[in-house]
Formats: sequence, structure tokens, C-alpha cells
Amino acid sequence: MSAVATRRWLFVLTILVGSFLLFQIQPMVARMVLPKLGGAPAVWNSAMLVYQALLLGGYAYAHWLGRFALRRQAMIHVALFLVAALWLPIGIAQIAPPAAGQEVLWVPLLLLASIGPVFFVVSAQAPLMQRWFAADARAGDPYYLYAASNLGSFAGLISYPALVEPNLPLATQSWGWTAGYAALLLLVAASGWARWSAHPEAVDSDVKQPAEPAPTSRRMLHWLFIAAVPSGLMLSTTTHLTTDIVAMPLLWVLPLGLYLLSFVIAFSTMDRATQVVTTIAPTMLLMVGALALLSSAGGTMMVALASLAMLFVVATALHGYLYHLRPAPRHLTLFYLVMSAGGVLGGLFAALVAPLLFDWVYEHPLLIVAAALLLPLPALFPWNEWIKASPQQTRRLVLLLVVLAAFACWNMVQRWSGAFETDTALWGLTIVAVGLLVSAWRWAYVSTLLLLMIGVGGWDTVKVSLDGTRVRSYFGVYSVTDDAYRMQRRLAHGTTLHGLQSTEPGKEREPTTYYGHQSGVGLALDKAEALAGPDASVGIVGLGAGTLSCYRRPGQSWTFYEIDPVMADIARDPQKFTFLSNCAGDTPIVIGDARLQIAKGPAAQFDILVIDAFSSDAIPLHLLTEEAIGVYARALKPDGYLLIHISNRFFGLEPVLAAEAKARGWSAAIRIDPTPDPEGEFGDLTGSSWVALTATPQRLEQLTGGTKARNLSAEDGTWVPLAARKGFTRWTDDYASTLPVLIWKNVIGSYE
Repeated sequence: MSAVATRRWLFVLTILVGSFLLFQIQPMVARMVLPKLGGAPAVWNSAMLVYQALLLGGYAYAHWLGRFALRRQAMIHVALFLVAALWLPIGIAQIAPPAAGQEVLWVPLLLLASIGPVFFVVSAQAPLMQRWFAADARAGDPYYLYAASNLGSFAGLISYPALVEPNLPLATQSWGWTAGYAALLLLVAASGWARWSAHPEAVDSDVKQPAEPAPTSRRMLHWLFIAAVPSGLMLSTTTHLTTDIVAMPLLWVLPLGLYLLSFVIAFSTMDRATQVVTTIAPTMLLMVGALALLSSAGGTMMVALASLAMLFVVATALHGYLYHLRPAPRHLTLFYLVMSAGGVLGGLFAALVAPLLFDWVYEHPLLIVAAALLLPLPALFPWNEWIKASPQQTRRLVLLLVVLAAFACWNMVQRWSGAFETDTALWGLTIVAVGLLVSAWRWAYVSTLLLLMIGVGGWDTVKVSLDGTRVRSYFGVYSVTDDAYRMQRRLAHGTTLHGLQSTEPGKEREPTTYYGHQSGVGLALDKAEALAGPDASVGIVGLGAGTLSCYRRPGQSWTFYEIDPVMADIARDPQKFTFLSNCAGDTPIVIGDARLQIAKGPAAQFDILVIDAFSSDAIPLHLLTEEAIGVYARALKPDGYLLIHISNRFFGLEPVLAAEAKARGWSAAIRIDPTPDPEGEFGDLTGSSWVALTATPQRLEQLTGGTKARNLSAEDGTWVPLAARKGFTRWTDDYASTLPVLIWKNVIGSYE
């Protein structure tokens, strides 16, 4: 029967449009919420959990709707579309900001209030359209439409950062999404009409056919866990990469995109591709999963790429297994409901439960082990058949191989130095070989995988947890470690150095890393009395280890702003860092988003305001928009100074601040410090870039002593003009794109 007769094209188009809209609204709303909370990885994970919960609600609604005649289903669904339209155009609900520590609950509440109804009704259309499609006996298997659904989702996800965000302000994006919603409503209505107006015997034929037996509870539980693991693994991969591998811009797009593509392959007619992926999945899981407990990857992009490849392979294999276990079309909506519940279960564990239970991203290795427990495990090397071993002999040999892997693991732990060397590599390859040989025996395969994880730096990761030197919050994972050889104490946020203090007697108060006396902020704070008098008022956004506090002088009034209460606890604890206790123990620390907190404060409060809120290479975009700079300008005295730290491997932010200074008529300069020789006199310092902005050229010259040409080499005290870019659009809360300032050569170079 032709596709025209069954209106296949109409259902495919409806599903594509609906899924496209779902994955356009997700990043769009994430951008809208930036001014209220910022862009920590946990914010995105919380948002993903809300989306999955709404998706579950939509799938439950679609399953419930299936009890009615198709005509009534269509009428109810179209009516719900019209009611949800009251929430259009898309915007952020006006609710009170969260109290410190309540962000984990506030983000879901905000998103539910902002987009809950429209997301709910659009999410229901994918399983509902498949059910309506299958209502025509001539239509055939409806499950391949789920591949079309995820293809639409992937297109929506990728097109947003690549096309929509760089070219359209948020208000236009919102109205464009509203137009898409209207088009989807018409398509849904047309799809319902195409079925209820069909020949009577071709409609609801699944009701007239002999009833298929309902899936057992055991089968549904199997669906649940198979769906939960890839969902949780997608979120844990995002957290693991941004915490302990590399803070790559837009990195969150890749795990989600690969997760969606895995559905496209698994639920399509590409059976051969799914079989190939399923065959290689145990090997991929063994070799890359070995890195899951490694917390000192050193920011290598190769590890990031390997982790993404593993996510795609494992998700495709598990989703292919899920497709293999699919029920008859009569139970289609139940299948998708349970599958969606599994997605929520995995997301709940990765986004909410794990940050409360663990001091590190232990959810990632746990989910990898769960994948090993669920994956189809083909016998890659049926050696027991080759040597004609009896079952008893085979069990003994398998046990012997696992003992060999345990011995190799012990040797790796003894020799591990933070990187693969000849001895550790050979022992690691031994464990890999054992894992491949025992892949047909699940208990042995999973045991070998665990041993390999422990051997490849995993024991060091566990020891840090046992030592109590690491802590996890909603905003990140922080580790405090001592380097006895260099006489240093370090604070790391994932792979990003967040603070360093010398433990050498007499040097405890010396500013280090990005904050040395020759850095832009050091030069400004050393001159604070000359610039603003003995009672200078200073505001610092971003506490870190409290390094800057030792620039405070008697008579000065200082205020710190810190979004993470855990970071404040670390800086206040003299057993960890003594900058704050030695130099500014009475300095108030305001907890909360700095932009919101400064906006609440009095006008003309500060002589110098320092913005140092970058926790990694992922920039807090909402702190650099026109509205944000306006908040800082209000807080500054008329002749005050704004110092902004823009050191970054992946983004060149000078044009952003140059455009802002030009628009405001301000004077601006940048101080670029080179990275000193780590073994030299200033080995505690780190290269940094600081921008100074103030109202007049005269005030700027009092700080800089005059700027020099940018082609001169950096010298102590050298400030140079900001690098403006012709035609660069000023960032606002409504429009800002990071793509124009992305340093592509560094992104590409990070792969090497």
C-alpha cells in the first residue's frame, strides 16, 4: 500500500516538527535562565531532569489517551494544545530567587512554571502520532517513526547553537518557536483528521484484532533499567567531562546529541549497523570505561573523545536491545511510558541523587558498571570451544583469568604515577586481554572492568575521598591537595586550578596564580589607596581560596560575593587556606549570584569592583552582558574602576568588553601576563588577562600609567588597548553568542 494512502509523510512530518521544537526550547530556556542562576553543569543536568520528567508526563498522558476512540483522542489533544498556548510566547516565570543551597529545587520549579504545559503537550505527540499511525492496518510497523522523532530532536539541538543563537535575539527566538507551535497544532489536527476520516475498517484495527498478551512486570522492569542507564550515562558523561577532563565550550551538546543519534540508529531499519555496534560495545566499554575512575586526566581531549564514543556505542547497543524487546503496536504507548520512566530514573540518579551522595562523579563509573550488567555480551573469543573444555574446566579457567586480572590490578596500583608508563601500560593491557577472553561470562567481565577502573588511577580517586580532602556541591567538585615538594597547597575545581597558597614559612600571604602583584588586579589593588584614598571600598566577585584578601589594607572596606557556600567554607577554614583568616577575617561574604546580590545593594558603593567568577573555561555569559555591566556601573562610584578577569583557553573575550566600553563611552585597557617559568622565581604565578574599565581616560591613566602598543612584549606594569572587532554586536541578556569569540585553533589544538 502506498505511503499516500496511509498518509505516512504527514505523520513523519508531524513527529519531526514536534521533536525539533522540543530540542529548540531546551537550550533556549537554558539561555533565558542564565541571568538568574548562571551556567554551571549542574544547572543543565537539573534542566535535563525537568525535561525528562515532563516527557514522562507527556508519555503517560498519551498512554492514558489511548483508552478512548481515536476521534475523542484527537479532540482532547487539540484542546490541550490550545490551553497550553496560554503560556506562549516562551518566557521565564517571575518567581523569587533561590535561597543559598536551594538551587537544586529552584531550577526545576522555575522551568516547570515557565514551560511546563507547552513542553508537556508537545512531548506527548511523538508516541501519540505513532499510535494514530498504527491505527490504520495498512500502515505497518510504527516503531521506525521513533527514529524520525530523535532525528528531529537532533536537528533541533544542533541547529540552536550553530544557527539560531548566533543570529536571533531571544525575543525573536521565542516568537519563532510560537509560530512552530502553531504549525505543529495544525499538523496534529490534520493527522487526527487523516485517521478518523479513513475507511471505518482501517481505523482502530488494533482493537478489533485478537488481544496481544500484556507485557509482564519482569519485562517492563527490564525495559526500565535498559532505558535508565543510557539516560544517566549521558548526564554523567557531561559532568565527568566538564569536571575532570576538559571544560570545552558547548560540550554539553555532544553527549545529548550522541544520545539522540543512538535512538535514530537503534529504532531505524539499520539492523546491520546496530549489530556491529552491539558487537564492539563490550570492547569499547572495557577500554574506555577503564578511565571512568580517573580523576587526573589532565584536560586531554583524546580522553573526552573516547568518552563520547563510548557513550554513543553503549547507548546504541542498549537502545538496540530495547528495540529488540519492543512489544506489539497495541502496547506501544506503554512501552514508551516505561522507557521514559527509565530516562527519568537515570536522570534523577545522575542529576539529583549523586551530587548529594558522592564527593566526586562516582555516578559515572557506577553507570558504566550498570551498562556492563545489561549489555548483550557476545562471545568475542569462544576459546573454550576451540580447546573443547568441559563446563567445569571452563569455570576454573575463567576464575584463573580473573585472578590474573586482580594480580595485574594490584601491580598497576603499586606503580601508578598519574599517567600510563611502560609497566602500568603492560599490566593494563593484560587486564584488557582478560576482559576480552571472559566477555561471554558476565560476572567475570564485570569483575575485570572494575579491576581495570581501579588500576587506571581509580584507587587514587578513592583515596582522596577517604582522606576527606574533596567536597562536592551543586556547582562543582573541589579538591584541596598539598604538594610537599613545592611547598604549596592547591584548590582545584575539576581540572581547573582555582587557588594556590605557599606553605613555605613567611610566604603564606603572597598572592599566587592569576593574582600576583604584576597581574592587572594586583596592580589595581596595590594602588587602591592612591586611586581612592585610605578608606577605599572594594568588591570582589568570586572568592576562590581567598587569595585577593591579602591585598586589603587597614581602613579599607571589602565585600566578597560567592555563589557557592561550599567555596566560602573552604576559604574560611584555616586548616585549608589562611589567606582570609590572616588578612581579612572580618570581611563579609555575600552568598548568592553576584549579579543579583550587587543589584540589591546600594548605588555608588565601590571604588574598585573585581569580577573573577570564571570557575573554568566555561564562561558565565550572563555576567558580561549590557545589563550585567549596568549593574556593576550602578554599584561603582562615578570615578570607580571595574576589573574583569577574562583568562580563557577557548574564548577571546576582548571584543565583548571593547564593544561594551565603546557603547558606554568608557576607557578600557588590558593587562596580559605571560605564564612564568614554573621552576623560576615566580613559579607560583599563572598567566592571566585582566581588563580595566573606568569612566574617563584620566582615571584609566592613573591606574595604568598610560597604555603601550600591543605589539610590544608584555612587561611589568604594561597595559595595552583592548582589541576591538569591527561590527561586533554588543552582548545583552536578549542576544549573546559565544561562537564569534570562540578561538577555533585552541579548540582544534585541544584534540591533539
